[in-house]
Amino acid sequence: MTQKNIVRGQSVSAEKVAKAKELRKNITNAEKILWQQLRGNKLGWHFRRQQIIHGFIVDFYCHQKSLIIEVDGEIHDHQIEEDRLRENALKEYGFKIILFANQQVEKNLY
Repeated sequence: MTQKNIVRGQSVSAEKVAKAKELRKNITNAEKILWQQLRGNKLGWHFRRQQIIHGFIVDFYCHQKSLIIEVDGEIHDHQIEEDRLRENALKEYGFKIILFANQQVEKNLY
């Protein structure tokens, strides 16, 4: 069974929804720091975290601006090609993507 998601016309599997919920519960320190700055429309825009978009789970998503913010940890050092393909696919859908390393967030926002 599939469920409707925030991106119109998109259906996602129950497994993907469960994975996104798990990621929201197990947020990294850097994601927690950034979320404190983004949540509650503090920047004037509404952000969602661990949002499913076209089959991908992104860290933070602002629908108003078609903006995705990703916080990359050490795992991303080992999946460079996969991340590149994912980023290119999301850009083809018209999303703007901002990437931060964990260290950037932890040192500059905390």
